[in-house]
Amino acid sequence: MIKTRKRRRHPLRPKAGQAPGTLVSAPGATPTRLRLMSYGPSGLMHESTPAPSAPLPPHSGQTDWIDVQGLADVNAVRDIGERFGLHPLAIADIVHTHQRPKTEIYDGFVLVVLRLPVPGPGFDSEQISLVLGDGFLLTFQERHGDCFDPVRERLRLKGARIMGGGAGYLLYALIDAMVDAYFPVLEQYGDRTEALEQRVIEAADTRLIADIHSLKREMLDVRRALWPQRDAINALLREDLPGMTSEARLYLRDCADHCVQQMDMVEIYREVAQGLVDLHLSSVSNKMNEVMKVLTVISTIFMPMTFIAGVYGMNFDTASPWNLPELHWYFGYPIALAAMALSGLTMVGLFWRAGWVRPRLPWRRTP
Repeated sequence: MIKTRKRRRHPLRPKAGQAPGTLVSAPGATPTRLRLMSYGPSGLMHESTPAPSAPLPPHSGQTDWIDVQGLADVNAVRDIGERFGLHPLAIADIVHTHQRPKTEIYDGFVLVVLRLPVPGPGFDSEQISLVLGDGFLLTFQERHGDCFDPVRERLRLKGARIMGGGAGYLLYALIDAMVDAYFPVLEQYGDRTEALEQRVIEAADTRLIADIHSLKREMLDVRRALWPQRDAINALLREDLPGMTSEARLYLRDCADHCVQQMDMVEIYREVAQGLVDLHLSSVSNKMNEVMKVLTVISTIFMPMTFIAGVYGMNFDTASPWNLPELHWYFGYPIALAAMALSGLTMVGLFWRAGWVRPRLPWRRTP
């Protein structure tokens, strides 16, 4: 029995006709928690995890990174957005996690929405929203846990390059971590593709088509996440953004190159997966042809035997010399059997000469 792929639940959206910027918390959303880090060229100045309802400390005058993990408390998200002057539509895009990766430029800040792969069976991703402003960076995540711990460790090191890069360089560092998180995922799909190709070549089974179809569906989800993500990063390179230095823009070009490389990998794996379907169907067709060939050879070998047996099984009266005089022969029955055997051996010899019934010996090496 082939199991069908479980469809993911569609995210909750505001009802049709509601006012723009209406916030709707999805059922089962992860509880909200905050993480603050303030730093400058001299090093890390402040790091804390306040409660979502607690007032935020005043702007330090350096670079502030406020990381919001979990979007269950929409009031806390709204308060943070209003404090930093975010547009209501930008706050709605942050809370409603069905957004396509994109870059939205507003007056005084820029909103970048990307997708981060989530470990687990199949392919799934969560929305990460990054808001870049003058001297601050806000990040909003659907769930707890991320791939930003190496960036946090760099912020705790004195003299690191990230310290003097400002919020724009921090934006690059986070985007770079998210883009690099796709490489292990794509490598796993590469391993799955090679394993499926080996299964097709060796022996196709009933689960093979279902596994290939599952791979193609997951690769389509990966492509749906990566294709607009590349455009969103390219938009950051084209625009003059607040807090984005020329050095940070130079490093963002490296992220854009990684996105192009990942898209090439996705397209290659998708083409290979489609080729596996054609290869599987060709393998099944070849096996069917081999079976039909064997059955045809066997039927052809027995055709003269059947003819001889049919002729001598008609039981005509022997009163006439034209009606099976061989029935009076003393060795008539052995002669008939010998004629059948000789006809069968003759057919086998002809097929052997044509190369149709030569056995494939296990020790014989194919040229």
